[in-house]
Amino acid sequence: MHSTHRDAIARVVIGYLTALVIGTGLLMMPAATVAPGGISLLSGLFTATSALSVTGLAVLDTGGDFTFFGQAVILALIQIGGFGVLLFTALLAIVVAGKTGLRLRQSVATETKSSAIGGIAPMVRRIVVLAVGAEFVVAVALFLRLRLFYDEPLGEAVWSAVFHAVSAFNNAGFGLHSTSLMNFVADPFICGPISCAVILGGLGYPVVIELARRYRSPLTWSLTTRAVVVMTPVLLVGGTIYIAVIEWNNPNTMGTLDVWGKIQASAFQSTVTRTAGFNSVDISQMHPATWLGMDILMFIGGGPAGTAGGVKITTFLVLGAMTWTEITGGRAVNLLGRRVARSVHRQATTVIVLSLSLIIAATMVIMLDAPSLGFDRILFEVISGFGTVGLSTGITVDLPGLSQVVIIITMALGRLGPVTVASVLALRARPQRFELPKERPLIG
Repeated sequence: MHSTHRDAIARVVIGYLTALVIGTGLLMMPAATVAPGGISLLSGLFTATSALSVTGLAVLDTGGDFTFFGQAVILALIQIGGFGVLLFTALLAIVVAGKTGLRLRQSVATETKSSAIGGIAPMVRRIVVLAVGAEFVVAVALFLRLRLFYDEPLGEAVWSAVFHAVSAFNNAGFGLHSTSLMNFVADPFICGPISCAVILGGLGYPVVIELARRYRSPLTWSLTTRAVVVMTPVLLVGGTIYIAVIEWNNPNTMGTLDVWGKIQASAFQSTVTRTAGFNSVDISQMHPATWLGMDILMFIGGGPAGTAGGVKITTFLVLGAMTWTEITGGRAVNLLGRRVARSVHRQATTVIVLSLSLIIAATMVIMLDAPSLGFDRILFEVISGFGTVGLSTGITVDLPGLSQVVIIITMALGRLGPVTVASVLALRARPQRFELPKERPLIG
């Protein structure tokens, strides 16, 4: 990999750590919390990491334990983290395109309206306009509902609307209510705008731009856009049905709601589970089978170059296509009318294996540190941290110090890890000077 590419990735990591240190320091200030004296270094670091990685796991109540200043710091970290991921992944897409041939390079230059790979100003402006515009529209919708229907005071309605809109678009899951959105479980005018913001942020910048420009010409869509457009509704509908079937009669979650309320709650939870982290029902009271299904959704995540976490839809779909090709005896891996390059096979496999390794290692450490919390809940917490989701079965505040450190590391690596690994593999150029003798070991 070229030294300039290594330098670019190093600068991103340094920038992330710098923002993390500053955010932690600000949250530790006495002015940031309601209780006098401020919070501990570990609590500050955990909260700052969760906000900057747009996760949403919290050891403190955002609305109850933090002052307006503290909440503003958290919101700023969420916005910085969301913008940072959008810009970082979009820039890497340009760099990767520059290494993979003239046709793709021209395509990316056209998409970003830049005459050269280095012309990134138009792309940055589009990302900012997309993010701020979406957040503004959602904030207005939430404000009108909170002010006119729930009769919240003007200042509280404005701040709550802005905070939840920014948190939703950036797929962060932070909220100002101790019960998240459980008080609005049957309100489509609260859950609806938030769901739309979560989906839009999770689609990814390249997909949103391509859909806006070529929505009438699906045959010209890139494979990334095709994969995200096909799999997003599949995962949303599949998750809705799965959650509804298991939780339909659970009196502690959806059992007391009417039919429409149950459908709406299931759809909302399916939407946010893939990376946003809000909840309109009590996650701690769900059936363990529901947790397992949500583990899968959290692990997959959303689209690439977006605010969503996880291994990404495209990675999951490529691995599925590889498996299907092996089962059917095909020679090339084909996906949605395109042939997938062999280098992408290795990238997808590497991202999946490393991600699973991180999840397994983190789960094992926490099980040793806090075995009383139970395997199901610990696994859910770890995958939620890795996928930068923010959902919890209620054990976050009970995690011992070592376990909190593990989750902090998991959130940070979950935010930067998959995209960094994929970009390094895509950019690395190592000429093959010799080949070893070929042999097929027994598999299975």
